[in-house]
Amino acid sequence: MKVRRIVANIATHDTAAARHFYQDVLGLDVLMDQGWIVTCGSAETMTVQMSFMTEGGSGTPVPDLSIEVDDVDAAFDAMTAARFTIEYGPADEPWGVRRFFVRDPFGRLVNILSHR
Repeated sequence: MKVRRIVANIATHDTAAARHFYQDVLGLDVLMDQGWIVTCGSAETMTVQMSFMTEGGSGTPVPDLSIEVDDVDAAFDAMTAARFTIEYGPADEPWGVRRFFVRDPFGRLVNILSHR
């Protein structure tokens, strides 16, 4: 057996809010929209990973999702312009990432990062 994909499922009553945060602001593609489910992702090949954490690093809480982007400062600017709540950073971490934490429309803590 080989794992082919891991999908994070986030319960919501407002798929339009999900599209705004993940598609409009972060730039993900809508891969499927059945009305009751909207799946965002990328046509690019992504690495399958799961992290198990006792803390979020640097004394932060464990984020619900981590999303790696090519330009964390542009993502930060887009999130602040869209008035999403930034909870941490941006910060250059000692393990080689630049990141910030933001709350999505459903209260999930999202770690947006890029490797230096």
